[in-house]
Amino acid sequence: MHAPRTARTAGALAALFALSACSSGGGASTAAPKAVRLTTTTPAATGTLDSVTWNLPMGEPTTLDPAKVGDYSPSTVESNLCDPLLRLQPDYTLAPGLAKAWHRPDPKTLVLDLRDDVRFWNGHAMTAKDVVASLTRQGRPATQSVNTQVLATVAGITATGEHQVTVRFKAPDELFLKYLVNGFGAVSEAAYLKKAGAAYGTAKGGLMCTGPFELSDWKPGESVTMVRNSAYWDASLRPRAKKVTFRFVTDNGTLTSALLSGQIDGSYEIPATVAKALRSSDAGTLYHGPSAQTVFISPTGPSSPLADHRVTEALSLVLDRDALVKNVFDGAAQKLKTFIPSLVWQNGEAAGVYAKGYDALPAVPDVDVARAKKLVDRAAPKRRTVTVAMGAGDQQSLQTLTFVQAAARKIGLKIVIKQLQPTQMSGLFYDPSLREGLDATMALGYVEIPDPLSYAQMFTAPASPMNWIHYDNKRVTSLLARAQAALDPKESASLFTRAQALYSKDLPIVPIAAPYERLFLNKRLSGAPASFAYINMPWAARLGATGGATS
Repeated sequence: MHAPRTARTAGALAALFALSACSSGGGASTAAPKAVRLTTTTPAATGTLDSVTWNLPMGEPTTLDPAKVGDYSPSTVESNLCDPLLRLQPDYTLAPGLAKAWHRPDPKTLVLDLRDDVRFWNGHAMTAKDVVASLTRQGRPATQSVNTQVLATVAGITATGEHQVTVRFKAPDELFLKYLVNGFGAVSEAAYLKKAGAAYGTAKGGLMCTGPFELSDWKPGESVTMVRNSAYWDASLRPRAKKVTFRFVTDNGTLTSALLSGQIDGSYEIPATVAKALRSSDAGTLYHGPSAQTVFISPTGPSSPLADHRVTEALSLVLDRDALVKNVFDGAAQKLKTFIPSLVWQNGEAAGVYAKGYDALPAVPDVDVARAKKLVDRAAPKRRTVTVAMGAGDQQSLQTLTFVQAAARKIGLKIVIKQLQPTQMSGLFYDPSLREGLDATMALGYVEIPDPLSYAQMFTAPASPMNWIHYDNKRVTSLLARAQAALDPKESASLFTRAQALYSKDLPIVPIAAPYERLFLNKRLSGAPASFAYINMPWAARLGATGGATS
């Protein structure tokens, strides 16, 4: 998940709070839930594939322009097409990408040494001018990039050699380097960008990148197809699949049938109702992986009853999260003390500092109706009806909110569930007028870079467009700003955890659960990563046959 965005960043905001567009349905299963075993990767593939059909359960992408992707569907496709300067690994750590090395000669300078053996799909060599063009265009309003905030601390980006780029900062910024793993750091050919203009990344304008797959065909409303880049610069990731075709099945019942019959080979973000039907299937394997996603309820404005921390605390106290995880998420989720999952930091250089900070947070509360009632009685204002928005047809959110609704009734709160159409639901995150009449949203958010800082800033920074309740704790703001300026990982983590301890006490957000990643692979396929890191890595390049021959 990105840091705060401007009002132009509709796609990204949808990513921050992307809600499943799945409609009701899904085959029922008589199989009992089994204990979830998490795996970061699936067994390595051993053979090649002529063709793979993959599903995007969140629907058709609106764009594949790396500067504009920030949602499940576009990121799932784009991450295989356009290489970023750094790579995200399945365990959420960083690795070299188009930049083979980097160093900081001083706290306000970052030097990226680029590979000199990379070519775009058209055979043209990638140079520093392509990198400069790709990064700097995201600061221009006409680009409508979802990443403009990443450039807030940047004083200049210049080519300092044919294969070297130097970034100079107004102030030290430890986040910038980590943002090079997502669409912000993806490199497009400068000449193609200029020629395509506003059409870049669309079905008409196409793309020109260096990734392991090349965009081949985009039939709006039907499919997106990519074909293997046989000359890919990274020999270890030359695809085993010759062609991958993406479909956009959002109906749970249709998706279940397609996966069971083999019409569709696989999908990430398998809905819970579909997972129940797949877990005992012999058509393939349902994998669970660690994830950076969290489901939570967030107030939409300072006049919301949920803007009073006593009300959100009361809601937390009446939620039986164990039952919710079992019944709504089919056991594939965990309770969480905060809204930032541990995958984001647990394999980094400062993991010990982050872990200590998380351990120090108050435990997830047990159900305590009596205490919750007292909190509600003391809360102001006295309005006790709370209207919560969710995406129409999103069964997981509906089930969760129904669960919350029943619990809230015990303490005198009336939860009114309002289902919104996808455009209205995504629009409310950047258009205040669409939040009128609402008190809260059911959100599914994710952190897409290996650092919790940007996510926390989004909800706590006074100037953030996502800070709807006007939260303003100057100590929190100062600590997070200092954490961003600290280039030592442990120092930055220490400052963050101090801020986390403060905003966790008074920020009125109700963490519900942290769902695991769900991946289904037909039995003829293997090799794809099972963790949520797929969202920003060339996952399809690892996909291959389970046998040795072409299938």
